[in-house]
Amino acid sequence: MQEMMDQEEAWEELLDGIVVAMSPRPAVNHNRVAGRIYTVFENYLWGKKCVPFGDGTDLYLSEKDRFVPDGMIVCDEDKVKTDGVYGAPDLVVEILSPSTARNDRGYKKDKYEEYGVPEYWIVSPNDRSIEVYLLREGRYKLNNTYQLYPDFMLEKMEQAQREALVTEFKCHLYDDLTISLDYIFKGIGIVR
Repeated sequence: MQEMMDQEEAWEELLDGIVVAMSPRPAVNHNRVAGRIYTVFENYLWGKKCVPFGDGTDLYLSEKDRFVPDGMIVCDEDKVKTDGVYGAPDLVVEILSPSTARNDRGYKKDKYEEYGVPEYWIVSPNDRSIEVYLLREGRYKLNNTYQLYPDFMLEKMEQAQREALVTEFKCHLYDDLTISLDYIFKGIGIVR
């Protein structure tokens, strides 16, 4: 068993010139959510100009910053090379885990903003939520937070509050692409 673990290639990122190991490996819910987001984009973008990338593709923003986002969309194919993407994607998705949340909300978010990524999603499997940030005048503005609430919370809400909950939203890159929270978080429970 130890031999198998030693043989696995550790994923690393470069943050401000410092190598940061991405371990432990992502949890099951992290992978399920990442896969579903990729599937939504892959199905929608099939035959179109833009290309979706899932977890595991290197993103080179500078000599000091090489990230491995959980998902991204790239519309300029000149940025795509055999070893990764060079330059700002059109959309980046980061899925929170205990070991990455600080960087996803801090340093990496700041760099995505600095390098001009138009749309940035921070996804929390534990909260079953997606925060959508849009680049406006060079700065990220929180456009909205979309969340699936657990039954115990829904039971405490009045009917009007439940009806007002948004469980689908449009990707800002494509006005005809609807993202369903029910699909993204199917089978993922809230961690209390």
